[in-house]
Amino acid sequence: MISIDILVTQLSGLRRPDLERWISNDWVRPDGRPGSYLFRDIDVARVRLIQELHDEMMVNDEALPIVLSLLDQLYDQRRRMRELTDALRRTVPEELRQLVARHLGNYDYPSQS
Repeated sequence: MISIDILVTQLSGLRRPDLERWISNDWVRPDGRPGSYLFRDIDVARVRLIQELHDEMMVNDEALPIVLSLLDQLYDQRRRMRELTDALRRTVPEELRQLVARHLGNYDYPSQS
């Protein structure tokens, strides 16, 4: 975990007032409280994402929560699909998995290792 001061110095172009605004908008959720925030790796990745969306892709503050929400939904669905795939791999016979894969459009279902 790193402090807000370290994070601001590590990320080129990141301004503390912007980061504090992102926190107050609940776009980033570090541990701690104002003046003593601690950022986990996932928080740092989120800050980088917001910085890229804002600075490089020119997503404005009005659109940013919508874009972040859509990305959060996408990442959540990917996680759930991985969990489903893992559950199928553990519980469903190979022949049935391959049959389902064929019905999904020739998707090559990873075999159990």
